Amino acid sequence: MKQLLEEAKLLQEQIVADRRYLHQIPEVGMDLPESAAYIEKRLAEMGIESHRCGVMEESVRQKYIKMGFPDMRASTGVVATIGSGSPCIMLRADFDALPMEEINDLPFCSKRNASHMCGHDTHAAMLLGAAKLLKDHESELKGTVKLMFQPGEEMGYGSKTMIDDGLLENPKVDAAMAIHIFSTTPVGQVTYCSGVASSSLDTFAIHIQGKGGHSSTPDLCVDPIMIANQIYTALNMLMTREVSPQAVATLSGGVMRSGTAVNIIPDTADLQVGLRTYNVEARKHVLERLPEIVDAYAKAWHGEYEITMFNCPCTFTDETTTKELLESVAEMVGEKNIQAMPPMAGTEDFSYVAEQVPSTFLVLGAGGPEQYPHHNPRMVLDESVFYQGAAIHANCAIEWLNKHSK
Repeated sequence: MKQLLEEAKLLQEQIVADRRYLHQIPEVGMDLPESAAYIEKRLAEMGIESHRCGVMEESVRQKYIKMGFPDMRASTGVVATIGSGSPCIMLRADFDALPMEEINDLPFCSKRNASHMCGHDTHAAMLLGAAKLLKDHESELKGTVKLMFQPGEEMGYGSKTMIDDGLLENPKVDAAMAIHIFSTTPVGQVTYCSGVASSSLDTFAIHIQGKGGHSSTPDLCVDPIMIANQIYTALNMLMTREVSPQAVATLSGGVMRSGTAVNIIPDTADLQVGLRTYNVEARKHVLERLPEIVDAYAKAWHGEYEITMFNCPCTFTDETTTKELLESVAEMVGEKNIQAMPPMAGTEDFSYVAEQVPSTFLVLGAGGPEQYPHHNPRMVLDESVFYQGAAIHANCAIEWLNKHSK
């Protein structure tokens, strides 16, 4: 399918244009109306019908509000299909941004208090390029390709909202793949990981209710800051004394919020911590012990508490599916540009798809000259590789359908 790569090269200008447009309208969270509308418009221009997919359950919405996120009443996923019948392979691209300003001198730099410093604008643009290639070859497809444009990956739950809304049915998805662009991987290099591809992430928002008062009478108060500090110290002791160092598990505090003035013992404190690990047993142990520790320390000092929890599992890639798809990747980038990688320390909510469908997760290198990492306000991608991402998506889908059609 070398011809497919040549066709993708002809789409490079449009892929870059799509990416730059999305780059300038970054939206955060589950509800991304402008970005979703643009994706739908571009698909319609190709003659591809699409529909919204994503359900935001009220309990989930309330959890996010408690954790300090803006109210999200909708999940604006977009789904489209090309071809017909079975089997069906799904290609996924996320398109949500980060709540941070961009610090770059680019003509298409974000001017909002949000930015695509994780490259999700590129993921969507590459999948739009793949959609064009697949539509042009629709008569040759031996099955169906489902396109998944996903919000809320940075929330660790966007893919779940789409699965809950029937994403994996009608037609039933038999395999899936995702590509993540990386600013610190050499241009044109593709990396993969069989088995565990990314860590799990369990986020805990711990609200401590104390009893506020004047700082001159601490004996008449219940100090929520002291309780929060002791809980955080105890949780780190849990990680070093009850979890094996070989388990590769980390627990980090990202939020500690309380108080307004030095002479006021506050009424409440909020602590948010995140657990990441590749180890299923270590994760299970911490998930059991953390509520026990919070309960013990809060009650020891006469406080009350509430725990709000979000869980995103590890991404497990299927060995057989990965091996098959890498053969198609090699046709686009050459075998010498494919390398195995250790699991990512970061978390991917593609894990919810991979739990239910044989899947693979690939990284495409687009390292810029400075190679700032993702989630850095100066992160820049080398745009020259974008057409390869589109070609990889399309070729993998076509070849997988050829191998698995009845």
